[in-house]
Amino acid sequence: MRFTQPAITLGWLVAFGFAPGSVPAQERPLPQQGLKIQQAPGTAIQGPASQVQPASQSQPASQAQPASQAQPASQAQPASPGDEIRAENGMMQYINKVDVAAKAEGTLVELRFEEGDTVNQGDVLAVIDDTAAALALELKQAEEQEAVLNAANDVNLKDAVNAEELASAEAEAYKELRREGAIPYWEMEKKRLEAERAKLRIELADMQKKIAEVQMIAKRSERKIAEFELTRRKLPAPATGFIEARIAQLGEWVQPGAPIATLIQMDRLRVEGDIDALRFKNQVLQGTPVQVTIHSETANEIKIDGKLGYVSMEIDLNNRHRVWVEIENYKNDQGEWAIKPGMRAEIVIPARGGVL
Repeated sequence: MRFTQPAITLGWLVAFGFAPGSVPAQERPLPQQGLKIQQAPGTAIQGPASQVQPASQSQPASQAQPASQAQPASQAQPASPGDEIRAENGMMQYINKVDVAAKAEGTLVELRFEEGDTVNQGDVLAVIDDTAAALALELKQAEEQEAVLNAANDVNLKDAVNAEELASAEAEAYKELRREGAIPYWEMEKKRLEAERAKLRIELADMQKKIAEVQMIAKRSERKIAEFELTRRKLPAPATGFIEARIAQLGEWVQPGAPIATLIQMDRLRVEGDIDALRFKNQVLQGTPVQVTIHSETANEIKIDGKLGYVSMEIDLNNRHRVWVEIENYKNDQGEWAIKPGMRAEIVIPARGGVL
């Protein structure tokens, strides 16, 4: 009869204290030849038990190259200092676009503009009812005039001076009568005290005159405030520009800050664009001469020479600077502004040594 030798697993060896590596090889019991040991998870066993090795010591794994040893990505090559530089995404922009707002509350009684009008700086665009403000100004003017008269009035001061002279003279006369024994002591003392009171009245009259002068200054300031409140009922154009939109309506009640109209400054505009900051490193500086080409609505292009007025210190995700150039606008033969916000434009920095 033939018996099959049972398989010994690594778990049995560990249970009886015969874990690989815990007993020297010469002291481990060697299994019979042909003994088959089943492979436990996490180990690789080949041959006799003395040759059992962890799976980590089996065939070495292929070593992956670190990411730092990968091939570097292609980078934009810097341009030569003599190359022409062109800005991308060029477009005309307005410099100032404001909502002309009411400065006081009241009813709009006048609107002196329409949408599409061109206005000059200082032109009155709207008028708010100023009846109450005009009456308040008249009241403050009257109060100021009263304060001026009080400040100029020195009658009380002169009267106090004359009264002091009379009281002092009477006090001297009563002193002589007392020396002769003609009057009692208390009569003389009474006149002396009246003379002292007269001196105090001079100081009081002088103080009242100074107070009247200060009150005159205060009334003058109140009158100026009333004049300012009256001027706030008129809304001037803050700059020469184009009425883009009328927001408020005639007869509407407005509050301070409520927009009346949208005004765009048209006499000066700005062309903005983007320039590659890495390719043209240290070549784009504020004040650099440039040539601006504007693609107008007509067939002819508009070319204007200028200088970079701004170079952004910030670089966007596409490695580009934002730059702009301010230009003077003008009106064409039809009386309209030749250059308008939104037109496509180009900013070109000529090659070094080139002529604009």
